[in-house]
Amino acid sequence: MKLWGGRFTKSTNSFTDHFHSSISFDQRLYKEDITGSIAHAAMLGKQGIIPKEDAELIQKTLKEILADIEAGKVAFDEKAEDIHMNIETILIERIGDVGKRLHTGRSRNDQVALDIRMYIKTEIKEIQTLLKNTMMILNQIAAKNTETIMPGYTHLQRAQPITFSHHILAYVEMFKRDYERLTDTYKRTNYMPLGSGALASTTYPLDRDFVAKQLGFDNITLNSMDGVSDRDFCIELVSALSILMMHLSRFCEEVILWSSHEFHFIELDDAYSTGSSIMPQKKNPDMAELIRGKTGRVYGNLMGLFTMMKGLPLAYNKDMQEDKEAVFSAVDTIKMCLPVFTAMMETMTICKQNMYHATKGGFTNATDAADWLVKNGVPFRDAHAIIGQLVLYCINHNTNLDDLTLQEYQAISPVFNETVYDAIRVEKCVAARNVKGGPSQEYVQKLIAINDDYLKTI
Repeated sequence: MKLWGGRFTKSTNSFTDHFHSSISFDQRLYKEDITGSIAHAAMLGKQGIIPKEDAELIQKTLKEILADIEAGKVAFDEKAEDIHMNIETILIERIGDVGKRLHTGRSRNDQVALDIRMYIKTEIKEIQTLLKNTMMILNQIAAKNTETIMPGYTHLQRAQPITFSHHILAYVEMFKRDYERLTDTYKRTNYMPLGSGALASTTYPLDRDFVAKQLGFDNITLNSMDGVSDRDFCIELVSALSILMMHLSRFCEEVILWSSHEFHFIELDDAYSTGSSIMPQKKNPDMAELIRGKTGRVYGNLMGLFTMMKGLPLAYNKDMQEDKEAVFSAVDTIKMCLPVFTAMMETMTICKQNMYHATKGGFTNATDAADWLVKNGVPFRDAHAIIGQLVLYCINHNTNLDDLTLQEYQAISPVFNETVYDAIRVEKCVAARNVKGGPSQEYVQKLIAINDDYLKTI
């Protein structure tokens, strides 16, 4: 008989049991569920709501059940519906009527809200550990490439010379924001909902602050209806993970381009590449492509959560059972992608000469040539037009700004003199951009040090 079956005159059919059950996926919450129940039982005994000896027996038995689950000695039953009812059923089987006292003063509604919050808090910390390692590796790669010059792009067209270090550090900034978003999500997840009951709390003299302290929560939820029906923290987590996946996907797109024959800026390690079943020459960036592809999975989880919650009246509704698979999927995907991405980046070979050679094409130093004119008294708009004419001249004569003679420069503007050649060297173009946030070696080295200090504090 179901633990809730008192007012029912017949059993649910087997298909309904299967459709209704969540044990196939929420069983991963067994540790959170048991830990929360142990704290709840301790509070019930402390408050005299149930006999202290009963509370102690419940706690002892729950710890034994936890050990048995982790030893693989427990088989969950679909007919018991979910992890909460499975644990309680096992508890009652072992200690009889005493086990029936555990659920005093709580509902599965606030119980599941507690479990998913505890789970998310743990997962946020684990994801942040992975993300910190990613940032450390990228910062180390940047430190080794402050002199590695490459073209920067806009519209996927060569734009201005930068360093590979500068490019890598742009993603470190993104990942720092991702880390902080997860920290913020943790703060709003860190509210203990147990004691909210089904929706209207309870008549028992619960000590919610005691339970919160036992479980490591800094706060308790302040409205029982919100306590059981809030899933903002789930949505916020998957939203933060979606942005993180978007950053990984953008970086993977560049890795895919850079490893192509057309770019050949990097060579991926064989351990993070695959071949073709028909074309023997192929070396495919499949790890990067899979991360890019799995981003859509996390986006889908986010939209599923939004859609699930958008029309729900207060308080709890069974729709909310759908929150867990979306959260689990997003968490699992991130925890799979981050280590692979980090190792792929750490083991790649950087083709420095190819990067440097690429800055010689596409007139990446054209802006610096215009800046030279401005510094020699020409208004910027006039300087822009003059360099535009020079670029067109180069295109028509299959040459570049570096190789024009001074006579060719002066044929378009008499302002030019020999010093323009030094100003448009790509090394000088990079070094001259020594403003905060710029690509100069001097500033980039400062940013690497800033990142090192940041990583030591998180």
